[in-house]
Amino acid sequence: MQPAQPQPFDGKAFVSTLTSSPGVYRHFDAAGELLYVGKAGNLRKRVGSYFLKPRMEPRIAAMVAQIARVEITVTRTEGEALLLESQLIKSLKPRYNILLRDDKSYPYIYLSDGEDYPRLAFHRGARNLPGRYFGPYPSTWAVRESLSLMQKLFKVRQCEDSYFRNRSRPCLQHQIGRCTAPCVQLIGADDYRRDVRHAQMFLEGRSDAVIDELAEAMEQASKALQFERAAILRDQVAALRRLQAQHHVQGASADMDVIACRIESGMACVSVLFFRNGISLGTRDFFPRLPLDAEPADVLAQFVAQYYLERPVPRELILGEPIADQAILADVLAQQAGHAVALKASVRGERAQFLQMAERNAQASLTARLASRQTLGARFDDLRKVLDLPAPPRRIECFDISHTMGEATVASCVAFGPEGPEKSHYRRFNIAGITPGDDYAAMHQALTRRFRKVAAGEGARPDLLLIDGGSGQVAQALDVLKELGADGIVVVGVAKGPGRRAGEETLVLARVDPGSPGRELHPGSSSPALHLVAAVRDEAHRFAISGHRKRREKARERSVLEEVAGIGARRRSALLKAFGGLAGVESAGVEELMQVKGIDRGLALRIYASLHG
Repeated sequence: MQPAQPQPFDGKAFVSTLTSSPGVYRHFDAAGELLYVGKAGNLRKRVGSYFLKPRMEPRIAAMVAQIARVEITVTRTEGEALLLESQLIKSLKPRYNILLRDDKSYPYIYLSDGEDYPRLAFHRGARNLPGRYFGPYPSTWAVRESLSLMQKLFKVRQCEDSYFRNRSRPCLQHQIGRCTAPCVQLIGADDYRRDVRHAQMFLEGRSDAVIDELAEAMEQASKALQFERAAILRDQVAALRRLQAQHHVQGASADMDVIACRIESGMACVSVLFFRNGISLGTRDFFPRLPLDAEPADVLAQFVAQYYLERPVPRELILGEPIADQAILADVLAQQAGHAVALKASVRGERAQFLQMAERNAQASLTARLASRQTLGARFDDLRKVLDLPAPPRRIECFDISHTMGEATVASCVAFGPEGPEKSHYRRFNIAGITPGDDYAAMHQALTRRFRKVAAGEGARPDLLLIDGGSGQVAQALDVLKELGADGIVVVGVAKGPGRRAGEETLVLARVDPGSPGRELHPGSSSPALHLVAAVRDEAHRFAISGHRKRREKARERSVLEEVAGIGARRRSALLKAFGGLAGVESAGVEELMQVKGIDRGLALRIYASLHG
């Protein structure tokens, strides 16, 4: 007896039950997979457009044919629906929505607070430290360049607090004229606060006010016959004016982003030019995922909603195309930002030139990306042929081990797909509990930790597993996969060739299938497959080395004093300041140690015993 077939979804009947209020709707297929998230000012009209129209665009018809269920969420306003739609798209990643693939946090310039001598620093991540954050900046380069300018103009310190507190003499930055050495009191607190205030004003875009203040101070110094100070202020004013001449963009507003989109061969590029305080901060390119035949206006609308609803938004957004619900989106962004936001798609003069610049940049970046994808596709296809696979691998993972004479061993796992590295899936494993220098045990531990999750049904499963090493490392991988029951994964070792020359690597191939023999392959330096394997292996090597170095440096920076019970950060700092460093503490006797505030005899005895065995 044949099982009863599920009834097709009756869209017309469903629409008749809907409210005319604003809200968000979600389309699901028969398997419960989310197909699409959309917003509506009138749910009945918008959802009805999918089921009541006699003719639809091919891309819409393809989606509607799969709909088995529709869910709705009613909101108070269309603006609330827009916010909810953006949040659901980012969190649920529906198949037919345009998805902004941007998993990086943005860099800021951080100005600390609550200190006599605040510092400027590069910052990325959660903004939970006390102080001011300036940004976000489009790239790390933009922040580094700005910090370098701040050093030259205002000489505010940028060193870490631990470094600052333990200086006994000025560092190199002071010697080259980029810091006033507050660490050793070569500048008074009042003068330093003045420099910090000027730096803050400059970062806020009030460079003209800074120049006016410096010019007045220069006049006063000259009248007081302080010619050396007047000359320093004169040079500072001149440097600020040169900077304005070099970086100011004529016609740019105080805060403005210019956004253009180009689509070709099923791929889109959104290019954004960032202007803050009339100064260009550079550009950034985004490559959102597209559903079928999306149009540039659709991409721009989704980009603006997904990108700016979670970030500080400038007062003006220049768009390459008019977008749907432009007025509603501007109102929502204004409410989020706390100031008026203008979205403009028809511009003239300087703004039109900026838009042309963004469009050219988007086209150039898209052309380069397509060429790279074609090259990568050819390499994946050649790898299929070389390894005799039924299809090109959809996901490659590669493991590598890094350590220094067995110290601070770290294993890396990098992931590659048909579009290149998938950095959000990179993983590092700090290896512990093995004999130092035992690479086989390190590899076994890392693979076990990674594929235990795969065996439990968690995380993505690779089609191809690359191991940096020969048959011994491949055997470790096979043992782990067999123990965990992770069958069907192709395992390939990447062994260095004679003389460790690039292009002469040997691929040690083995399969998990019982009875399948391993073999060695020598693709040669001209093989696209080997180029792909080498690129993945080199990335795993780079990722492992960087993790190992960080772990090793952290271990070496750990003070012996941290091992002494009763010594916290404050007492440790007091000891190091009192004796000029760890060497001075080591040479001190018990009585001398007791002279430091907070150190009694018992603690002094423990410190002395710890430092002298």
